[in-house]
Amino acid sequence: QVQLVESGGGLVQPGGSLKLSCAASGRTFSSHNMGWYRQAPGKEREFVAAISWSGGSTSYADSVKGRFTISRDNAKSTGYLQMNSLKPEDTAVYYCVLANRARMTLKFFTTDYWGQGTQVTVSS
Repeated sequence: QVQLVESGGGLVQPGGSLKLSCAASGRTFSSHNMGWYRQAPGKEREFVAAISWSGGSTSYADSVKGRFTISRDNAKSTGYLQMNSLKPEDTAVYYCVLANRARMTLKFFTTDYWGQGTQVTVSS
């Protein structure tokens, strides 16, 4: 069974930066795609970014392109989301997700492994 634990969230002023981490247990991290989603109050969970198992392919939501960078360290079984130029509309709970099997596409499903989330609040 895989467990994912996010960290690095907090309160930051507009224009600031945060780096989220997602630490995974188990042996499947290095061979499976992972991603980040977020959910703001009263809104549906939305895709933020994804990275292939090797790190060779990435995908971003239009709203975060050029500001957020996803990366991973397979030796540490940890994924990251570097968030720069943060805006109030980035405020949400951020979740990491790990595909539950090897997959060609950077898509994720409710049946994949999900973390409990970390709160990011962007406010002055």
